[in-house]
Formats: sequence, C-alpha cells, structure tokens
Amino acid sequence: MKICFIGGGNMAAALIGGLLKRSFVAEQLCVVETNKSRHATLHSEFGVRAVAELQAGVIESDIILLAVKPQQLHEVATSLAPLLTGQLLISIAAGVRTTDIASWLGSQNIVRAMPNMSALIQSGVTGLYAPPAVGQTQRDTVDGILAAVGKTLWLKDEAMMDAITAVSGSGPAYVFYFIEALQQAACELGFDKETARRLALDTFSGAIKLADTSDEDVSTLRTHVTSKNGTTERALLSMESEKIKLHIVAAIKAAATRAKEMGDELGDATC
Repeated sequence: MKICFIGGGNMAAALIGGLLKRSFVAEQLCVVETNKSRHATLHSEFGVRAVAELQAGVIESDIILLAVKPQQLHEVATSLAPLLTGQLLISIAAGVRTTDIASWLGSQNIVRAMPNMSALIQSGVTGLYAPPAVGQTQRDTVDGILAAVGKTLWLKDEAMMDAITAVSGSGPAYVFYFIEALQQAACELGFDKETARRLALDTFSGAIKLADTSDEDVSTLRTHVTSKNGTTERALLSMESEKIKLHIVAAIKAAATRAKEMGDELGDATC
C-alpha cells in the first residue's frame, strides 16, 4: 500500500511518524508539500520523499490523505480531481463535508477523519465518518492508518463530526488552557516557573491516569478529593460561583457551532 499525503504540516508528520512505527516503510509514503523548506525536514526526519507537484506524488498512490487547511481544500481538490484513478481519499480538514469534497473531486471514495494534536505522540483520538459508498474493507484500511496515532471512533452520522471536532479535535487546547491556569496559580503562590510547570503537568497526568484506570465516574473521584470545609471544597465552590463548568460546556458548544459554520461557508463559497 502506498499513501500520498497532500500537505506536510504537523498532523501529516504525526501520521507519518506513527505509520513508520507500525510496520510501514518510508518507500510507501510520499508527501506533496508546496513549502519546499519542509522537504528536507520531512526527508531527514522520516526518510520519505517530498515533492512540490501533485502529479508526481499522486499517480502511484493507493490512498491519498488530504492534510491541508480547510480553506485550501477546494483548490487542492479541483487540482487533484483529473489525476484520480480510483484511490481512496481521507480528509482531515475540519468542517468540510464529504458531499462537498465528493463534488469537487468527482469521487465518492472519501472518508473524513478528525485526529487531534496528541497524535504527535501516538496518543491521539480520531473521529471517523464514511458515506455508504465506502465499503467495509476500505473502512478497515482507514482505521488501520489512523490507529497508528491513537484510538479511533467511527460515527454513523456525519453531523457528529462537528461535535468530535469541538470535543476531542480542539480538546487538547482546553487541557493546555487549564494547565496554564494551574501553572499561573502555582507561580503566584510562590513557586518558580519550572517547579510550577512540573507541579501542574504531574498533577494533571496523575489525575488522568487515575480516572482512566478507575471504575468510578470522574464526578465520584472528585468527591473523594473534596473534604467537607476543606481546601478543595473552597476552590470548587469558587469555581461553581463563577459557573466555570457551564462556561466550559458553552465554549465547547461554540466550537461545534463554528465547525458547522465552516462546513456551510466552505461548501457554499464554491457553489
């Protein structure tokens, strides 16, 4: 199997690195990247061939993975369409729907994927959707590719891709935001910057491991840490008084709304 990546950014690099750790060899992978300064980086880091022209990368591939920004996808797809010879396509562009991609490419052979940043260390989670035209064998192939960088979750309704984008696709940023706050509080309480960073990261990492290995719900685990009239209760009451949880939920819903808007905008803009 040969895979051609259109776009050689961070997510493409994460997928390439994961595949090379999963029995793929560099000769099976190719990257089409217009930024020629990335060519040497991709080759030195992974040993893969990087080219600037679509035709040079696409012709011999079995699978084409579209790893460009959503705003670039229409232009790339229309340039790619005349070169297709039945390849399976995977798009990781947020918001852009399979119906629009299919109309640009002239092919229904498309799977949408939404990996997240943790794919960089093979610990990501990827939401996947395929229209009925994509068979089970092809779905299994896509699953194998994305499983190289973490866990996968198949969706029956493409509309849920907006929710995946908001929850897990953007999710690492929310986690980093909370870690930033924990670090800032530690610094303001007297710790130096590096100690504050270490305290925040280790606390977060330990809590995640505990939640992942426990049979108890996270809300129950939270109560175990929260003694009556104690320090944790004081902190949580402060958060509740500011409706922090409600604001977080509203923010994630706003991200889902934006994902849907992007699909509407990017689809309509090319009609």
